[in-house]
Amino acid sequence: MIDCLLLAGSFLVRSIGSGQERAPLPDAPSAAHVSSLLAQDNSAASVQGASGKTNRPAELPSGPRLTLAEAEKLAVANNPGISIARLLQLAAAQVVRETRANELPNAEANLTAVGAHDNSRITAGALNNPIVYDRAAAGLTVRQLITDFGRSRDLVKSSQLQARAEVEKQRASIDEITLAVDQAFYQALTAQQVLKVAQQTVRARQVTGQQIGALTQQKLRSTLDLSLADVQISQAQLLVLDAQNSAQGAMAQLNALLGSTGFTDYKLADETPESPQPAPLNAKDLVKLALNSRPDLIALNDQALGAKQFASAERDLNRPTISALATGGGTPVRADEIQSSWYGAAGANIAIPLFNGFEYSARAKEASLRAQAASERVRDLQDTIARDVRKAVLDAQTAFQRISVSKQLLDQANTALVLAQARYQVGLSGIADLTQAQLAQTQAEIGYTNARYSYQAALASLRFETGQ
Repeated sequence: MIDCLLLAGSFLVRSIGSGQERAPLPDAPSAAHVSSLLAQDNSAASVQGASGKTNRPAELPSGPRLTLAEAEKLAVANNPGISIARLLQLAAAQVVRETRANELPNAEANLTAVGAHDNSRITAGALNNPIVYDRAAAGLTVRQLITDFGRSRDLVKSSQLQARAEVEKQRASIDEITLAVDQAFYQALTAQQVLKVAQQTVRARQVTGQQIGALTQQKLRSTLDLSLADVQISQAQLLVLDAQNSAQGAMAQLNALLGSTGFTDYKLADETPESPQPAPLNAKDLVKLALNSRPDLIALNDQALGAKQFASAERDLNRPTISALATGGGTPVRADEIQSSWYGAAGANIAIPLFNGFEYSARAKEASLRAQAASERVRDLQDTIARDVRKAVLDAQTAFQRISVSKQLLDQANTALVLAQARYQVGLSGIADLTQAQLAQTQAEIGYTNARYSYQAALASLRFETGQ
């Protein structure tokens, strides 16, 4: 195609004016002459610049191959954030056992030895006036709550709901880490692909620079063209350096999410389809799905229900508590005044709260207000989720549209670059047009790369927002 354009351009230069002779352009050699010069340096130009400097391309990742599914699996197994959530969930399960212990029997053994002054009584510190005898004894005491009119039951339910909330929090942590891994994976994959584009740009501009250098030596191009070609090569090399830095930074972020303190330069597997499915259009159904599936919303709702149960338990503080007590044991060593070698007793007790400085009423009011605040947090999160889902749908739709537009722009930039090269070779345009076309083609290729992986990241965000 380029040869045809060369011949057409040469013919155009000769035939313009239809019979009126014109002076040839200053830097317009014949197409055949230019083509022969260009062909001489095509093979060696990929490693040398316009000024003959050797440029070693940046190295691509040579580490182990890593797919997106493998990255997610590694993060779930090794990320400390997920381990923290799991440990908190296990701790919350123990709180349920702690709370339920109030409803179970409480037994304790006692070993007692007392030496007392003869014929003495304890006469200070209490209203009673007991006699203390010398003795050594052992016994067992058992206490059992009969009823506190629902307070212990409400506390158990509250702790169970809090434990269930921790389970959902753990699932939410897994979803959050998975989303972060997906985003970091596509960011690193984008950086690696941009690095490839930058390396290709360096090689392509080195080819152009080598060719212009050959033409300059033959006095067919000016030194200005050679200098501008060198500028383009240097700009491309800067692009490679920036791409390398972005790739290393994105890989470091991915390593951190995978739970690794070291650095592994993974070779990421590109499983992105060339023709991805379009983004969903109906945000209303996705909002309903998110409100029913989001683990963080389920956890917050369980916390609100637990807060209501706790508020009910705090209101029950003003109710009586009925409990039973039994004790028994033996006294092998005792004073003469203690006639029996064993003892035993059983009874019941009713504790009726009368006045405690308004503590119970304040605790009940505090718990009620906190329960209302928890309910409002649930409603606030529902509004936030609905907004985020709608925004995620719009972002995904826009990202999908950018793929086709970016592809069209890349095709146009490639065509423009081919035409600019042909026009420059036959002297119909200057170096400025060629460099502009090269810059536009590089930007278009990077834009298309970003568009492809940005859409995949947008889909990952949409899956997270809907709780999938």
